[in-house]
Amino acid sequence: MKGIIVKIISNDYTVKVNNEYIVCKARGKFRNNKITPLAGDYVIIDKDKKIIEDILDRKNSLVRPAVSNIDLAFIVTSVKDPNFSSNLLDKMINIIEFNNIIPVIIITKYDLLSDTSKIDNIINYYKNIGYKVFINNQIDEIKKLFNNKLVILTGQTGAGKSSLINKLDSNLNLKTGEISKALGRGKHTTRHVELYEMYNGLIADTPGFSSLEFINMTKEDIRDNFIEFNKYKDKCKYRDCMHINEDDCEIKRKVKDDIILKSRYENYIKFVNESK
Repeated sequence: MKGIIVKIISNDYTVKVNNEYIVCKARGKFRNNKITPLAGDYVIIDKDKKIIEDILDRKNSLVRPAVSNIDLAFIVTSVKDPNFSSNLLDKMINIIEFNNIIPVIIITKYDLLSDTSKIDNIINYYKNIGYKVFINNQIDEIKKLFNNKLVILTGQTGAGKSSLINKLDSNLNLKTGEISKALGRGKHTTRHVELYEMYNGLIADTPGFSSLEFINMTKEDIRDNFIEFNKYKDKCKYRDCMHINEDDCEIKRKVKDDIILKSRYENYIKFVNESK
């Protein structure tokens, strides 16, 4: 029978098969092959023996958080207390894109700004290059994103991830208490990952990316995940242009002409230097 792992505590794997939850053990072959079942894995189980027989191919997987087959990552981004950080936002987007996950930007504390013109310009830029951006009072629109999707949350400390969960479904937080705890938990706590049903989709009780590093990413990967660069790169003089030190670079021209956001380009240079 086919199901999805929705909860892991130690070596017990809760698999949802249709509307039934079955606690299974994993076959020894996974350990021998150094394969660890993850929350989000689609698996074949022996229902009678309560054994996971096989793990189906993953479209993606993360180490921190230990979740697979993620569809969307909600990047919860504060504009005040803490202030907006383009560096952190762009780093999250880049890593999320690299892992074949669709980033969704959710702006919090927008109502605390006396002048929203600067952040409005930034929001419009990200929308124009192809990202979905929501203010956190657009709850009905955000709810629609869950349909048949597995979602994780990430973002700045204090940006309002727990508050967003409460706005989406206060009963979920009250019922489990897990998500709000998990969003602030330390890295040394017991390994416990759980997926909760939400609006015909699933949400992970993880704090998102606990380590924002360009793991296994080359400087070319970083470049290629700045999606607006790809629109203009064919006009660069050099086919493998990194858009930093080369002459006759179309990307640098677009930055100079304010077509590519200057903060995005500056962050790109920082990220390439970090990756070295």
